[in-house]
Amino acid sequence: MGSIILFVFLLLVASNGVLSKGNMTKEISFHQNYKVIWGDNYVLSSNQGKEVQLKMDNSSGSGFGSKMTYVSGLFHMRIKLPNKNSAGVVTAYYLTSEGKMHDELDFEFLGNRDGKPYRLQTNIFADGQGNREQRIKLWFDPRADFHTYQILWNQHQIVFYVDNTPIRVYKNKSNIGVGYPSRPMQIQASLWDGDSWATNGGKTKTNWKYAPFKANFQGFDVSGCQVLSSSNSQNCFSEKHWWNSPKFWQLSPSQHRQYEHVKHKYMTYDYCTDRIRYPQPPLECL
Repeated sequence: MGSIILFVFLLLVASNGVLSKGNMTKEISFHQNYKVIWGDNYVLSSNQGKEVQLKMDNSSGSGFGSKMTYVSGLFHMRIKLPNKNSAGVVTAYYLTSEGKMHDELDFEFLGNRDGKPYRLQTNIFADGQGNREQRIKLWFDPRADFHTYQILWNQHQIVFYVDNTPIRVYKNKSNIGVGYPSRPMQIQASLWDGDSWATNGGKTKTNWKYAPFKANFQGFDVSGCQVLSSSNSQNCFSEKHWWNSPKFWQLSPSQHRQYEHVKHKYMTYDYCTDRIRYPQPPLECL
């Protein structure tokens, strides 16, 4: 029965074309839009810059970031995760601004021991406030092949997607005092040691005999509104950008069904329902 449900779910995913413009990616070189920001000797470019590998050992991890900052867009990356015993290893793809009152939108892939599944954690920071973690288990092995991870950001909603399937929705409720990301953000990706918290709450540590750990990235074109500072970002929520059109203000009916399926079948943690941390649910969860 479970296999039938999964088949129907994947059929819905395959038939969903709402993000078709975001899927028409261009094969461009890493160096056109991105640069290495740390661990230079641990970053390897191949296939004429169309694929980049980040490495980590007990000396260093590595990371890259976009040359520009953005306000609004549909951001994507194709990622293949480390395939060894990766407990404690964090592969991250995210948007972030600078400063204490920063905004941030996170995909964090939490490694695990052989035979144990990865967990995908998402988090949202607005005005320097985070602690909005959600975690899901994936319905595929993210180490076996590349998969597409996307973040839609406009003035109405932020949506995290895995292979076009919405796994998280954060609506703009700034009218009732809920923080909503609005600062120019850089796209970043990194591979780093998070064994103080990433696997079993930090109980399972990184086993360095499996190093170097390697994560591979593809898809370096960017669909976003480029800005140099907050002062010239007023046009970034204009409907002249396709990701700001009414079509992207809310999930379509088919996307909503997919989203509800993910929450019911694959979600393992939601800060909104954690009554130990939040006896009174955060305002955005109501």
